[in-house]
Amino acid sequence: MSAVSRRSFLGGVAGLAAASTVFAGPAGAAGRGGLTVSGEQFLLDGKPFQIISGAVHYFRIHPDQWRDRLERLRALGLNTVETYVAWNFHQPKPGPPDFSGWRDLPKFIRTAGEVGLRVIVRPSPYICAEWEFGGLPAWLLADRDLELRCADPKYLKAVDAWYDHLVPRLAALEAHRGGPVIAVQIENEYGSYGNDTSYLAHLRDSLRSRGCASLLFAADGASDFFMRFGSLPGTLEVGTGDGNPVPSLEALKKFQPGKPVMMAEFWDGWFDHWGEQHNTRDPQQMAGYIDTVLASGASVNLYMACGGTNFGFTSGANTSGTTYQPTVTSYDYDSPVGEAGDLGAKFTALRAVIGKYTKLPEGPIPGRSPRLAPQTVKPDASASLLESLPALSKVVRSPQPLPMEKLGQATGLIHYRTKVQGPHNGTLSIHGLADRALVFAGGKQVGVLDRNTPDGTVDLVFEEAENQLDILVDAMGRINYGPYLADRKGIDGWVAMNTQQKLFGWEIRPLPLDDLSTVHFTPGAPAAGPAFHRAAVPIEAPADGFVALPGWEKGIVWLNGFNLGRYWSRGPQRTLYAPAPLWRRGRNELVVLELHQPGETLEIRAEADLG
Repeated sequence: MSAVSRRSFLGGVAGLAAASTVFAGPAGAAGRGGLTVSGEQFLLDGKPFQIISGAVHYFRIHPDQWRDRLERLRALGLNTVETYVAWNFHQPKPGPPDFSGWRDLPKFIRTAGEVGLRVIVRPSPYICAEWEFGGLPAWLLADRDLELRCADPKYLKAVDAWYDHLVPRLAALEAHRGGPVIAVQIENEYGSYGNDTSYLAHLRDSLRSRGCASLLFAADGASDFFMRFGSLPGTLEVGTGDGNPVPSLEALKKFQPGKPVMMAEFWDGWFDHWGEQHNTRDPQQMAGYIDTVLASGASVNLYMACGGTNFGFTSGANTSGTTYQPTVTSYDYDSPVGEAGDLGAKFTALRAVIGKYTKLPEGPIPGRSPRLAPQTVKPDASASLLESLPALSKVVRSPQPLPMEKLGQATGLIHYRTKVQGPHNGTLSIHGLADRALVFAGGKQVGVLDRNTPDGTVDLVFEEAENQLDILVDAMGRINYGPYLADRKGIDGWVAMNTQQKLFGWEIRPLPLDDLSTVHFTPGAPAAGPAFHRAAVPIEAPADGFVALPGWEKGIVWLNGFNLGRYWSRGPQRTLYAPAPLWRRGRNELVVLELHQPGETLEIRAEADLG
């Protein structure tokens, strides 16, 4: 869905129904510490506790910056932080999940506790979050008989195997064991997706059977329709939404009278799609809304309290059913703590309100992080993408095109090549394109096709008896919300000449682009067509910076081998965040894969330009 329709879809208030009961923990857990429920209030370690929380995503922030961002959230006055757990961040391929380095979720949780924050964890298999495939791993889509987000045995088997690794790590950090974790989510906005309560019950039981003893909750749009289908007896139902909070607070009270009320996602900002405007929200208005929530005695979680970045290929997408809307690389979200840790007017306004309801931490507010000095650099070498294909990937041969998922590929680009008999003229069409295809005949680009124009065609002229046809598909991110989650990438269909003659005999090369060390760069004039361009960037000391690409059209940027994410001249985003831990003293290397026409220079800036 579009941002506007998703907002209204989740925030609308319909007629309301009877109460559900609230689960405070498994038998024997009460009284050992942690978060429990007593009438209309939360108790933490037996004392009344109003949750003043903010969302921060460990998977969107470099781990060397986790403590800095958490300290800024504590300075905001929060007593709790909330994070999703992105399944595909830990298990991009079948096999043992990764909890090391950037993926060390327990370390993030422990760090929050060290800063003085409690933690709400949302480990549901699906998270939405404007994240690639809503956090689900792409390899689930390799099996067309597997149904997502329901009690399909194949899906549940995969979830249970994931939970075998995840849940014990979370359980070890729960409050009744002396850790920071006080509450855990079962599923995410499920009432906006389905009605399979047996699936929700399975997730609940999977958490409990693996040792999770925290208070469990489900988050849904604060209306009877969504909460009815997204909740379970014995779980706390919490709301999501934005704008005037009064209708949502009243809806939650009516749905579960006599129980604590919490806005588990109060959207204090919003995300951006490519080609649309940059979204911001008035700081004073947001502060007024939060004042209303807290004055009512309800608890709140600011979504987002701290921005982040969709590094690499982790951006998600929305769809109206006919229009595909990919999300930009920045997840600044107009948050009180910005993508680079900046504290602006929204931080100040919200902190003043929060200070009315809780004692603010003593000491100075963290200052702005150091920034790189602006400079302009020129690429000094390039490499054609099409000529680099043998160095980047092995060929898979197939009678028909195959989507990424059938080849074990999660993200990136994918290349298709076949031979077409000639001479003749015709039009080429792609059925099942996701998301954007560059078409080449005889090595020359002849057109671009896009999933938003499914009836689009490219005129081709084949002059030889045998002609090479290349199709390079740029996958922009899987849909992360709504009924169209099964968003397979590449070509999930067929390629036809003159609408009806299918083309067979394909050579396919997956291009995850997770290692560019085999690309051979040549000094001199830029390579034509889709090409890698390399530039050296000298710096005196690592600091935060932003990469701008004036005159470039569309592509991807790597800094010292790390994928900073996508850029696109359509905007609104004009710079890519390059955090300090990725830089090194002296020479640094920027590599840009430009799919169309390169610019002449790259700029390092001290300020972001999000539109």
